[in-house]
Amino acid sequence: MNPRLLLVDDEEMFLEYLSKRLIRQKYDVTICLNGEDAIEKIKDSDFDVAIIDVIMPGIDGIETMREIKKIKPLTEAIILTGNASREQGVEGMTLGAYDFLRKPCNPEDLVFKIEGAFKKKVEREIRIKMARLQDSEE
Repeated sequence: MNPRLLLVDDEEMFLEYLSKRLIRQKYDVTICLNGEDAIEKIKDSDFDVAIIDVIMPGIDGIETMREIKKIKPLTEAIILTGNASREQGVEGMTLGAYDFLRKPCNPEDLVFKIEGAFKKKVEREIRIKMARLQDSEE
C-alpha cells in the first residue's frame, strides 16, 4: 500500500516540483495551496501523511497541522520550514508533528521521513485495532 500524502504549500512551483517527485516514487499525492483548503480536504478524505509549510497566508502551517490533528488524529504531519525558524519546527513537533525539514529539502530526506511517519501511523492503527479486538472479547 502506498501512503496517501497531502502536500500543503503556498509556493505553487515548489508544490508542483515536489508532487511530481513524490508521484514518481509511487505516492498518492494531493496538493493544496493553503491551510483552509487542506482542512477541507482532510474532512473529506483519509491521508496518511500531511507535509505542511509553516509560513503561508491565512492559516499558517502550525495552525493547519493543529486542525488536521483534531479532525484526523492518526494523520502524521511533517513540517517544512523555509523562512520559518527552527523553533517553529520544534513547536510543530511539540504539537504532534512527526518531524520537520528545512526548505528546500532534499527529496531523499523527505522520502525517508515520509516512510517513517507512515510506519508510525500504521503501527498506531494496528495497536488500536488490537485494543478494540481485546475489548470485544472481554
